Amino acid sequence: MCASRAEDLKRCRILSCLAASFALFALALTLAPQSSLADDMDRVRELRSTSSIMPLSQLLQEVEKQYPGTLLEVELEEEKGRVIYEMELLGEDRVVRTLKVNARNGKILSVDRED
Repeated sequence: MCASRAEDLKRCRILSCLAASFALFALALTLAPQSSLADDMDRVRELRSTSSIMPLSQLLQEVEKQYPGTLLEVELEEEKGRVIYEMELLGEDRVVRTLKVNARNGKILSVDRED
């Protein structure tokens, strides 16, 4: 009986450790995107406070004139020393386009149509 009880306790400890590991892993997955988002927001605030980039609202107004539609996604990136917004738009023509816009001056650098 003692051996059986010892095995049950060992099994219980292993299962508890596995459950705790899965719980920590799940928590890490849910927190990682939030911290990344917070980092992005901090970066945007920093660049805006030094007037290094235009306000996103102003850029969107300019983009909307040429490509009316709905903004699906936007990311702030750095490419070749330039700060750019990569925007995914669903046009009024129901076509999804990815635009790269210079975040400093609002110039549209490229437009890719997704099929």
